Amino acid sequence: MTSSSRREWLIPTLLILLSAVPLAAGAVRVGELAGGAQITPDNARFLASPVPVVLHIISSGLYCVLGAFQFVPGIRRRRIGWHRTAGRLLVPLGLAAALSGLWMTVFYAIPEGDTGLLTVIRLVFGTAMALSLVLGLAAVRRRDIARHGAWMIRGYAIGLGAGTQVLTHLPWTLFIGTPGEFSRAMLMGAGWVVNVAVAEWVIRGRPAGSARPRPASRVEGTR
Repeated sequence: MTSSSRREWLIPTLLILLSAVPLAAGAVRVGELAGGAQITPDNARFLASPVPVVLHIISSGLYCVLGAFQFVPGIRRRRIGWHRTAGRLLVPLGLAAALSGLWMTVFYAIPEGDTGLLTVIRLVFGTAMALSLVLGLAAVRRRDIARHGAWMIRGYAIGLGAGTQVLTHLPWTLFIGTPGEFSRAMLMGAGWVVNVAVAEWVIRGRPAGSARPRPASRVEGTR
């Protein structure tokens, strides 16, 4: 593998590593639900209605891992068929993750340590993720590849929020202690804000040529 090839794979590798803790936590939660775990205040809402949380864990995990490979330039250039096929999977996976997250926010009992502020933050970013994917899909159907890519990057950034939230919580927990209700809401929100800010920086740093739509003959389906 050449140095340029290694650089190509750096970003997706980092994105998958960022997803590692949420993926592991999700796997533990699914195992808990499948194994008939003892009911506790932490898991009672999931055991009472397991389908939404299982759907959320599986769809968001696949979305984060599969979506990371869309950031490999070589795949986009040389394996456009794979890129389109992955895109067709990513949109429903991302929508399933966003909508199941919204469902849980609205219909699950608010757990201890959460607040109404955190509920609002979750609703804002869950809605933003779903809207980004819909706008990204609409853009590619209009052959507007630049806007399609921008909206898909935004949607993926929000979907990866759980990974960044691990990083926003870690320093606080190590140096201050367990966050309170307000602090937890701010730290959760910070994870999404950081990702959205990075996404906007990436979008604005793309070459000007990427803003030009490709000929219709070269565009099929979602990217």
